Amino acid sequence: MRAERRRAVRVLLLDGQDRILLLHGFDPAVPGVTWWITPGGGLEPGESDEAAARREVAEEIGLTDFELGPVVAYNTTSFSFRGRDYEQDQSFHLARATTGTALKLAAAEAEEHALFLAARWWTPPELRATDETVYPEGLAGLIERVLADGPPVPPVRL
Repeated sequence: MRAERRRAVRVLLLDGQDRILLLHGFDPAVPGVTWWITPGGGLEPGESDEAAARREVAEEIGLTDFELGPVVAYNTTSFSFRGRDYEQDQSFHLARATTGTALKLAAAEAEEHALFLAARWWTPPELRATDETVYPEGLAGLIERVLADGPPVPPVRL
């Protein structure tokens, strides 16, 4: 079975304390395995990166009030979800929450959104110290670089 190719957008959403939002998820096809990821997902046909980023954040955590910034990184990842294989080209947009940072997982309309267990704000030192699986690899270093030097131009490959 061939992997489905798709484009996706991920959001590196920071709060006023320079913490990044991650979602705790799992794949029901792989019981007992969990991970933390940035909000985001696949683009719908004809959808812009910005529209997809805003839609995904709203769907996943109900947040609509944030400033979407530039693409700061990109990569291609291969993964399996619910027994389907994907090859995903993804861009990572920097964003800032412009209001409170209280979180709630949105009511799941899309099937995959029901598979998030929690949402949490993380500091870069917490990301470096955790033994839990965090995607993308190198996220703590990227966030530290962005906070110290601003968004990289051109975006970096993870």
